Formats: sequence, C-alpha cells, structure tokens
Amino acid sequence: MDRKPVAPPRGPIATLAGLLAFAGGAALLGVAFLTSTSVLLRWLAGGPIKGDFELVSLGSGLAVLGFLAYGTLMRANILVDTFTTRLPRRLNRLADAFWMLVWAGCMALLAERMAVGAAEALATGTRTIGLLGVPIWWAIAIGAFCFAATAAAAAYWVARFLRDEA
Repeated sequence: MDRKPVAPPRGPIATLAGLLAFAGGAALLGVAFLTSTSVLLRWLAGGPIKGDFELVSLGSGLAVLGFLAYGTLMRANILVDTFTTRLPRRLNRLADAFWMLVWAGCMALLAERMAVGAAEALATGTRTIGLLGVPIWWAIAIGAFCFAATAAAAAYWVARFLRDEA
C-alpha cells in the first residue's frame, strides 16, 4: 500500500503531542549536555557530576516517553502490511483502525498502571538508588501522562480511519 506522508493534525491533541515532543527533545538535549559535562569533568577534574547516572536514567526515559504521542499522531510507527497491501482500501482502513485501537488500549492501560505506580511511589517515598536519592513519583506521573496522551492520539486515528478520512 502506498502511504503518503501525513501532515500534522491540528487541535488540542496535536498541540499536546507537539509540546510533549518538544519537552522530550529538551530532556534529551539536557541529558546529552549533562553526560558531556560529566565526562569532561572526569577527564579534567578527576570526578564526574554527582549522580549523573541517576539523572541520565530519568531524563532519557522521560525523553522517549515524550516522543510517543507525536510519533503516534504522525503515524510514524512501524507498519507491517505485506498481507494487506492487496486488500481493498476500506478493508485496509478497518485493519488500521483495529490495530490503532489495540495500540490505544495498550497505552491507556500503561497510563493507568503508571498512575497507580506514581501514587504508590509518592506514598512510600520511593527514590532512585544512587548518590542523589531523587524521588521518582513525579517521573512516573509524567510517564503516565505521556502514555495517556499517546492513547488519545491513537484514538484520534481510530476515529479518522472509521470515518474513512485517513
């Protein structure tokens, strides 16, 4: 099936996905700067930035989660459509709607589970294991929000596929 590039959809879901992707990019740049600075300090001063591994782990995870909704909205996920390429366009759209619905369900489930995890981490005071001992509830809550935004982006496409607008 010949897939044309998809222009970014407009509206609140697109705005949210764009903001999350921008934040993910900023987090990734911050992690890169932190890593470079820490390596440079190891070389020049004999020691890294205290807790660099903890901060890089949190920042990298949040960066990846920040890109999920935008990737879903742009339909930049990997598609395997060898079997469906010969099917009529309408059946292809129904298959795409089904799998996007599955993706939305998975993302919604992950969002709910991470929200529960964030609440539990806050209640128990869970922290990173390392030099800084940073509380992690906030990172888990941001992850839950990113998964929820990804579910919303997938639901947007399900509706478009079912209305045959995609």
